[in-house]
Amino acid sequence: MKKTFTINISGTIFHIEEDAYEKLQGYFVRLKNHFGNSNEGREIINDIEGRIAELFIEKTSGESKVITLEMIEEVMATMGSPEDFVDPEANEEPIPGITRRKKRLYRSTDSRVIAGVCGGLGAYFKIDPVILRIVFVLMFFVNGVGLLAYIILWIAVPRAVTTSQKLEMKGEEVTVSNIQRSFRDQAQESGEVVQPADGTPADDTGKYSDTKIYAKEPAARRNTGNASSDAGKALLRGIAVLFGSFFVVTGFFGLIALISTAIVGQSLVGSWPLSFSSDLQINHVLEHFVSSGSLTLGIISLAILVGIPFLAMFFVGTKLIFNFKTNNTAIGLGMVGVWLVALVTLLIVSAGEAGNYKSQTSLTNSETVMCDSCSTFYLKLAEDRYSGYPESEWNLDRFKVVTVDGKNLMLGQPRFDIERSGTDDVVLVFRKRARGRDQADANENIQEIVYNYQVSDSIITFDPWFLNGTDGKWRDQRMDIVLRLPVGKSVYLSDEMVKIIHDIENVSNTWDREMVGKYWDMLPDGLTLREKEVSSE
Repeated sequence: MKKTFTINISGTIFHIEEDAYEKLQGYFVRLKNHFGNSNEGREIINDIEGRIAELFIEKTSGESKVITLEMIEEVMATMGSPEDFVDPEANEEPIPGITRRKKRLYRSTDSRVIAGVCGGLGAYFKIDPVILRIVFVLMFFVNGVGLLAYIILWIAVPRAVTTSQKLEMKGEEVTVSNIQRSFRDQAQESGEVVQPADGTPADDTGKYSDTKIYAKEPAARRNTGNASSDAGKALLRGIAVLFGSFFVVTGFFGLIALISTAIVGQSLVGSWPLSFSSDLQINHVLEHFVSSGSLTLGIISLAILVGIPFLAMFFVGTKLIFNFKTNNTAIGLGMVGVWLVALVTLLIVSAGEAGNYKSQTSLTNSETVMCDSCSTFYLKLAEDRYSGYPESEWNLDRFKVVTVDGKNLMLGQPRFDIERSGTDDVVLVFRKRARGRDQADANENIQEIVYNYQVSDSIITFDPWFLNGTDGKWRDQRMDIVLRLPVGKSVYLSDEMVKIIHDIENVSNTWDREMVGKYWDMLPDGLTLREKEVSSE
């Protein structure tokens, strides 16, 4: 049985065997002797410790919860030792049996204009960030797609702060030599010089213990660079405030418009910058199509799907204006998580409601018109009893919703046709059709259809609307009325019948709207315009 210790590496607690602890302690001592106790050397060692902690987490995630000597040797082989390299610019050969670290997406802190999104994408895909910035600007003019994509990446993608993260962003292995080389490259790119305190070149080992890092350049060059840098920062700050103001205003008014439209039923912000239907309450529309149990959940999910992008714009705008620091990753992932939950919820609710239209059935009733002495039947349309009631601003094909005594009623318009009868009887055929979750549900929806008509000798009066029940939902209900007319009988279509007649076949192929106000005879060839009506025109 081996003695174990508890250690803290880069903020993470590990359990380690005694011999492995001694090996690891000696490794850190050599690193500290090599890089020295300067601020820069300690920063490099912190990056190395962070990478070692990540490797230990990966190796102790399985059955083994204790760090062993074999694990230490594998980590040292992956990271490399200060004695293993002389030229920090040289690339390390891959070590057999060691899986290379995958490239990760970060926002670049070294190559950024606003948030470093394009710089991070450029490093990840090895593309010039300028090209990506041009692409985002062009996409901005395509319904704002570029702006929305940039905001999402800004919130969701973390910044590359440490040297290890910057190496991961470029797809480079996080080793001791690569961390040291990356640190030197950053110093050179920022115009800082690495030189010994006495002015002689650094030795071949690249030790930092005897060097003065970030020695200052001549004052004239430094002042010129600082002035240019300050001007550039001021310009970028102004651009950031401009964009931030736009995001804040758009996000704020978008949220107000969404809330007021969903709850009050009318947008309180007019037509700028974003508005929804002016007098249309979403819940009053959906209640005719969605079951009451799913309506509230669906509206909440829809509001979250639309509201989170506005909230994200408002958050990013305030961050741009006031330049405060937040945990972008936690906030971004939280917003994305809530948005995805709302999306999944809405899809589940939609799938459930779509099942209400899965089955379809029909019901046919017929009535013989008893008038043996009648040779001509006069077809009329009854007065619209719902014409004086307020109607909704939306409508479906041949459907409308009216409010009667505080109740919303859905009305459907029937379709009227004339066919030749195979018998000597004049017959009215009523075909009702509806959908439902199953056949029983569809039959129940059909039974709720209410339609009125009246037969008085040769006069047949049809209602212009059928009712989908007092509490009926729209389930694709239809009402088809067919007048089967024997040969030798005639009909007269009043002018109002144009509202319900639908594609009546006739010998002269006369359009429906041209058939009203005329007499039509049923002949062996079909429905024919009466001759005296043709000669009188």
